[in-house]
Amino acid sequence: MKRHLLSAADLSRDDAELVLATADEMRSLADRPIKKLPALRGRTVVNLFFEDSTRTRISFEAAAKRLSADVINFSAKGSSLSKGESLKDTALTLEAMGADAVVVRHGASGAPHLLAHSGWVRSSVVNAGDGTHEHPTQALLDAFTMWKHLGESKPGGLEGRRIAIVGDVLHSRVARSNALLLRTLGAEVTLVAPPTLLPVGIEGWPVETSYDLDGVLPKADAVMMLRVQRERMHGGFFPTAREYSRRYGLDGKRMAMLQDHTIVMHPGPMVRGMEITADVADSDRSVIVEQVTNGVAVRMAVLYLLLGGSEPAVGGEE
Repeated sequence: MKRHLLSAADLSRDDAELVLATADEMRSLADRPIKKLPALRGRTVVNLFFEDSTRTRISFEAAAKRLSADVINFSAKGSSLSKGESLKDTALTLEAMGADAVVVRHGASGAPHLLAHSGWVRSSVVNAGDGTHEHPTQALLDAFTMWKHLGESKPGGLEGRRIAIVGDVLHSRVARSNALLLRTLGAEVTLVAPPTLLPVGIEGWPVETSYDLDGVLPKADAVMMLRVQRERMHGGFFPTAREYSRRYGLDGKRMAMLQDHTIVMHPGPMVRGMEITADVADSDRSVIVEQVTNGVAVRMAVLYLLLGGSEPAVGGEE
């Protein structure tokens, strides 16, 4: 793997499959009484979050701690950032602390790239979500979840699988990263959304697009629902929430159209009753809770591979 993970496009197919295979080893730790490895003892991982986050921040923190790394959580609220300190000065502070990896979430697209290539820090930089741009570790945990259910956990397991990603693609960094990574792994991706929620330049993405959810669902092997990100909207992208749900929400009636093996996914947080109904979210087809569990294993794999653990990933316990 490269020194940084900034985009799903940074990963070759071999890189992506190495992360999935390593995550599969890490996932086995969840069944052990002691869920810890000494692989990154003495290393320091900084979680630098300029935007609110629950799942991603806690997931990275758990991943680093399970690898025995020291963890520093750095939130913009209540720090010098709220007093106007620049990204550069914050980065120089982290460098002075001896950070080995910096996990960055930022509201501005491209901020992790700036941090990685500015020369301000020598540490590995992991993009934990930047604006509406990308969220590569979310795409990796989504691919890992599909790989476990649809790919029989083997190389090339997602080749030819049909994945539908439904909803607010325009504002979704998850959709962009998933489109890139799943294509790299050989899957066929269809983005389903109203025309107003598809980004300009979508024809340049390695995907199919559709406005007709009912036409796509029967052929899908996995359906990923996206949250409507009202906080990023400054205009009328659809008439009403009720109309959006009627055309693009996944309910019990639509779930009945799915193939027997098809799984239902959501990157969270869910708005129950908007893009997905409670009965679907809590159904046997739903792997949404499993995605969270898999997120820790995948982020362990990413940190382990970026920070160059020399011994086998899973072998010793503490």
